Amino acid sequence: MENQDTNHNGGINFENRIPLDDLKASVNKLKDQLSRVIVGQEKFVELLVVGLLSNGHVLIEGVPGVAKTITAKLFAKCLKTNFSRIQFTPDLMPSDVLGTSVFNMKSSDFEFKKGPVFSNIILIDEINRAPAKTQAALFEVMEERQVTIDGKMYKMEEPFMVLATQNPIEQEGTYALPEAQLDRFLFKIEVDYPDFEDEVMILKTHHERKGKLPETEIEAVLTPETIARLRGQIHEILIEEKLLNYIAEIIHKTRKHPHLYLGASPRASIAVMNAAKAFAAVNGRDFVIPEDIKNSLKPVLAHRLILSPDREMEGMTASSVIDMITQSVEIPR
Repeated sequence: MENQDTNHNGGINFENRIPLDDLKASVNKLKDQLSRVIVGQEKFVELLVVGLLSNGHVLIEGVPGVAKTITAKLFAKCLKTNFSRIQFTPDLMPSDVLGTSVFNMKSSDFEFKKGPVFSNIILIDEINRAPAKTQAALFEVMEERQVTIDGKMYKMEEPFMVLATQNPIEQEGTYALPEAQLDRFLFKIEVDYPDFEDEVMILKTHHERKGKLPETEIEAVLTPETIARLRGQIHEILIEEKLLNYIAEIIHKTRKHPHLYLGASPRASIAVMNAAKAFAAVNGRDFVIPEDIKNSLKPVLAHRLILSPDREMEGMTASSVIDMITQSVEIPR
């Protein structure tokens, strides 16, 4: 790296080719706002930020009551953008999400009434509650940032990000997301219970708010223009060819692994690369290191891999297979 010298901690000081001070300051503002209300979910928040910078969608999975929905709502409130929440239910129709053509008596013509998906940050609560036809209505808009209705195409305004929650425990009245839908999510974030100290802090902050809504504690800190500029900086982050080979080798091994029925697609390898660039930038570097790639692997791959039936019955998880693959691939130096 340019102008390297060793500091007193044995680390390396380096001078970035790309100025990242603005990006780091913006990310810190976002995290500071969320930390006013959200306790002990640093990894969750960081993955949301990386998802935003990577221009990806995020699936949030966890048991009821672990602040999936409220964290997503507050994250959206930190952005000076339009926000829309859609509660998925078994009777929800595609037109309830995308919109529909309505006959206008005055003009004697049909006009398109946009649905709630026409916003910037979309929170889909309990995405696995709606049937397959409603889930499938999201395919085009999530991948291509557009909706085609009656032969006419409607582009989404940037930024456009889908945050979807689901409960992994309850199976009654739910519809599992198909692989094509899962593949459109950059990350799946698994939200666990807080530890004891965090639980005490949650109780304290809830008590001190004295009934005030969490949203009142949060201020919007990022504009669409700022988000677009920061995303542009992510594209400029450097990644060496040996690291691209490292990503490709890991992805390639998922397709031939004996424990897996379905491996990762090229979309997954691009997602790992983009997420690794965002992790590097959030950590103040304009170049990717192997650790950035490792941080990206499980959130990007765990929901895309399907275990072989035998291994699934044995209780093996996609995360454990990712660990096995990662350990079998030499880390580039």
